[in-house]
Amino acid sequence: MKLLFELSGENTTLPVAELECVGTVLAKRAQVAVVECPDPNLARRLAMTHVVLEYMGECDPEIGAFRILLRDLAIGTKHSFSGRVKKVHAGSIKTVQHCSLREFERLIGTMIDGPVDLSAPESEYRAIISEDRCYFGKVLFSIDRGGYDKRNPGKRAFFHPGVMMPRMARALVNISCAQPGNRLLDPFCGTGGILIEAMLLRTDAVGTDFDPLMIQGSRQNVPKSSLLIADATRLPLHDASVDAVVTDLPYGQSVAIKKEGTLERLYDNTFLEVRRVLKPGKRAVIVTHKDIGEIAAQHMHVIQRHEQRVHKSLTRRILVLDK
Repeated sequence: MKLLFELSGENTTLPVAELECVGTVLAKRAQVAVVECPDPNLARRLAMTHVVLEYMGECDPEIGAFRILLRDLAIGTKHSFSGRVKKVHAGSIKTVQHCSLREFERLIGTMIDGPVDLSAPESEYRAIISEDRCYFGKVLFSIDRGGYDKRNPGKRAFFHPGVMMPRMARALVNISCAQPGNRLLDPFCGTGGILIEAMLLRTDAVGTDFDPLMIQGSRQNVPKSSLLIADATRLPLHDASVDAVVTDLPYGQSVAIKKEGTLERLYDNTFLEVRRVLKPGKRAVIVTHKDIGEIAAQHMHVIQRHEQRVHKSLTRRILVLDK
């Protein structure tokens, strides 16, 4: 089934990258993507999508082209509906500036055969205008982002400063393409934030950390996951035994860095182990504060690079690797 996704604007690349866990991306524009997806409900796992729609068509971002699109679709419905138009990337849309978005909405209301209800409609048809295209679809559902706020690190049984927020952790697990029943490993699990999101997706979550305090805290936060005090450069796991690796590498004065002597040595030896335990063709999603692409490329294939600005002094570098 072809679906239309209205994406978050907080990052330019991550929202599209996580769509790969639910289907094949066919087209993309700023904050919009078209995906071939076998089951729309798979998209409920996404963290950086706002709305999922049934894809119905697309055209140039012009009122005349939109009128032709609606005419050719010849939509009829017995259910009450509303029409909404959203312009998500104004910079490159010149044509639409000469007419009101209300004209697009008016066309939806007049050219769809059915009862219009703007206060409590049973369904919603939406046009999303981005860059050089106008995409049109019927809203299937919106993603509930409130659940991530309820899992804020400060509300957990064990808290440690500097941890990753739940929506980013979920996005990284999605980008790893881990599926229910897969084994996912976080070799620097810390307080267990990535493991929490992995378990909510019904994966077999395994966390290791060299610091006993972190494992003790993770046992409070994620009691049902498999947790081990272990050195990430000497993991107690069999070769090719995990389906995905997702981790935020240490970059402060952690006990793991002190043991290895330098960050670079820790990273290099960690990549050796990640490659060893990962199954062929599977993904590792690695986060750090610096560009370690050259180190990673010595061990695995770098297939994606992303950045996420956290604050003025910290930008996360995210590498997606496969074996």
